[in-house]
Amino acid sequence: MDFHENFTSSDWCVVAGYLLLTTWVGHLLKGKQSTIKDFFLGGRSLPWLAVSGSIIATEISGVTFIGVPGMVYAAGGDFTYLQWGIGSIIARIIVGIFFVRAFYEKEIYSPYDFMGNRLGIGAKRLATIIFQIGGILGQSVRVLVAALALKVVTPLEFHECIWIIGIFAVGWTLMGGMRTVIWTDVMQFFLFVGAGLVSLAWMISTVDGGWTGMIEVADQSGKFTLFNLTSDPAVGFTLWVAILAVPFQNLSAFGVDQLNAQRMFCCKNSSDARKAMITSSAALLLTTLMLVIGAALFAYYEPMRLEGSEPAIFSKDSNYIYPVWIVTELPVGLRGLILAGIFAAAISSLDSILAALSQTTLSLFKTQDSDPGNEKKNLLHSRLLVLFWGIALSAFAIQLNSLRGNVNVVNLAFGMISYTTGPMLGMFLAALFTPRARTAGLALGFALSFLLVAYIRPDFYQILINFEILSAKDAAQWNGIGEENGKLKPILHSAWAWPVTVFITWGCGLLFAKKSSP
Repeated sequence: MDFHENFTSSDWCVVAGYLLLTTWVGHLLKGKQSTIKDFFLGGRSLPWLAVSGSIIATEISGVTFIGVPGMVYAAGGDFTYLQWGIGSIIARIIVGIFFVRAFYEKEIYSPYDFMGNRLGIGAKRLATIIFQIGGILGQSVRVLVAALALKVVTPLEFHECIWIIGIFAVGWTLMGGMRTVIWTDVMQFFLFVGAGLVSLAWMISTVDGGWTGMIEVADQSGKFTLFNLTSDPAVGFTLWVAILAVPFQNLSAFGVDQLNAQRMFCCKNSSDARKAMITSSAALLLTTLMLVIGAALFAYYEPMRLEGSEPAIFSKDSNYIYPVWIVTELPVGLRGLILAGIFAAAISSLDSILAALSQTTLSLFKTQDSDPGNEKKNLLHSRLLVLFWGIALSAFAIQLNSLRGNVNVVNLAFGMISYTTGPMLGMFLAALFTPRARTAGLALGFALSFLLVAYIRPDFYQILINFEILSAKDAAQWNGIGEENGKLKPILHSAWAWPVTVFITWGCGLLFAKKSSP
């Protein structure tokens, strides 16, 4: 079925109007853009509530908005993803209390500047490269999500959808730097909340028995299962992963990854940055809302499943479920507004990473100084780097789509960041507690960590299979990967690599530690 036929010209007018409104608001609030401090830090003048909303919008993005309902809807899907919120809250509190204090001791632009001050310029360059690898791997999934929604409502090819989103993201970033990024994020935050509540209310009103009927149908299939106490290491959404592994991932994501850390640097002082980080824990409420929407979608489509008339695309890829429901069930205009929010959120997430990649790349070659001539050159180079990274990230997202198969985008996103999450945090902890650590050792730790994740995840095996260099059965002979029905199946969830690779990286840095002065 061509779902885009349901998307009318009126819906497109709403989409265009919302994107134009967001662009106009971003332009209106961009402030002066005369220095790289204005471009990358918003002049350190943004209110902490806006920064908190921006962190939430970036974290939720289209991945949660589309991927979480699809994950709950799919066979065996439930609420166990919410367990990870335990580790997330723990990490935000630690970042807010301890990391922020270190970041505001000097005027710096990123956690990698902090590492450079403590460990040397080599460590800063290494951390920047690790971040850039992680940014490309992790953020390309967000581009995929928006392209997925755009594919539902247009006859365009997937790669064409990705390029359209990339063009908008580059434009928003070039327009006003971090000020535009943060204020447009705040708009997406409010639209996400409103769209989620309206969607849920609409679904409940059309399910037999209303709220009670929805709960009954979803509960019969175990959708409301919250805690998973299994000891199976291949299962990711368990209480043990939430307590033992997720805090490490979130410490890295919120405290060391420039995508989120850059927002904290935009606050007026460390107190505001602390409040912004800790209050961003409210993102869990939005995650809960999207989980409930997944359960409601399951109840809504139950009659179709019983009749065998459920759209075939659902069984192939559960990520399409929520966008398809929006397009086919909501009235004209409302569906346009919600899908506009998904597009805008993905664009907003992408312009965030473009700003972060541009700043960190510039810092590899430039020093921040007060010479007006250099400031203008740095600002020009920053804008050129935004364009370069926009092209690179869009191109990688196209390649990633050809490899992902029907993997849920939430699992894909966490899998992609596993390669760099641990090493980044390991380097930061080395800078914070053991500045004698040597860059060569940290680089060795990163290399070993990367190889470990590649061993236990199916990504590289899948590439070899796609090029017919290896078969699924041949890949299964490696200890890190299993095989089931011709498909690769990890025997150890990559979340367990988060804490392990932290200590591998940190430990290797100390193994080659500088000798203390007598």
